[in-house]
Parts: sequence; C-alpha cells; structure tokens
Amino acid sequence: MGSSADSSAESAAQRAVPGEQHGRALRLRPLRADDEAAFAAAHAAMTGERFRFGIGYEPGMPWDSYLAGLADQRHGRNLPPRFVPGTFLVADVDGQIVGRSSIRFELNDFLLREGGHIGYGVLPEYRRRGYATEILRQSLIIARAAGVGRVLVTCDEDNAGSRAVIESCGGQLDSVLDMGDGLPPKRRYWIG
Repeated sequence: MGSSADSSAESAAQRAVPGEQHGRALRLRPLRADDEAAFAAAHAAMTGERFRFGIGYEPGMPWDSYLAGLADQRHGRNLPPRFVPGTFLVADVDGQIVGRSSIRFELNDFLLREGGHIGYGVLPEYRRRGYATEILRQSLIIARAAGVGRVLVTCDEDNAGSRAVIESCGGQLDSVLDMGDGLPPKRRYWIG
C-alpha cells in the first residue's frame, strides 16, 4: 500500500500540463539574436529526416537577415513566392530549443493541399515527452487568435506519432492524398 506522499505525487503527475516534464514548461517564442547557434544545430539535426526545421533558412545566411525575413512574414510584407502571412516560433524548454512551429494565417494552393495552417516538429532527442502535443495545442491558440477558424494540419501517412498528436488535439481526418514520386501519402486533418 502506498503512502499519502506517493498518492500526492501521482495526483500531481496526473495533473501535469502536457509538454511539461519535471516542472519544465514548454513555451513558443520568436527567435532571438542569441539563438543562431542552437537554431543552426536544430536545422542540421532535422535535415536527415526530410524535415525543414528553418523555413526559408539556408546555412550560412546572415542571421539578422533571416530574423528580418521572419518579421516581414509576421506582418505580411515582402513575402517570397508561395509564402503567406504567418509566424515562425521555436519551442523553448528551460532555454533549450526543443522544436518549432510555423503558423500560417492563410492558405495558398500548396498549403491547402499538403502544408496546412500549422507545421511543427520536435528535435529527435526531445521526442516522446509530450512536446509535440503541447506545440500543436499552443499553435492552435495562436492561429485562432489571428482569426483562423478551422485549422488544417497535415502529416505523412507513415508518421504514427504525428497522427496521434493531431487526433488528440481534435483533428478530424478529411482526406489522404497520394503525393507521387515515392513520397508517403499525406493525411489532411481539420481542427475546429
């Protein structure tokens, strides 16, 4: 039989916020001037997974130029072709970048087909801790605050983890698209 201290600990664990491990809460935030090295490392870590961590980022580009481009995107100015107004945020836990979210406030043809309103990712060493669910949950709040009613989120058919995250956040499967060229089919979910 467990002590009352044990049951108190169990109760606290059951009440823990998703994405919070041992008191460390995840928060989405814009990139800062001092994030360059950590961001470049995160971008490199995800390259082998066919996942572009830094949207519009090319290794070696001037950091201040990249940050200025993200600010432009937030304000819908000077958008490169195929880009729409939106915000790019990193997921921070105790000062460490553990993932990211790209939240688009509009959809173009490409995003409607396969990109969606929200694209998120968690770095490999931080997976299976609830961070993806918390990133998507916070991203949904931001999208809705920006006026996006129904939110489209997509994932590859073979990404069981992302499927579970999207469905746990209320995603309703709309369709599965054949992407061709040997790419996995794309699952399209609407939330809200």
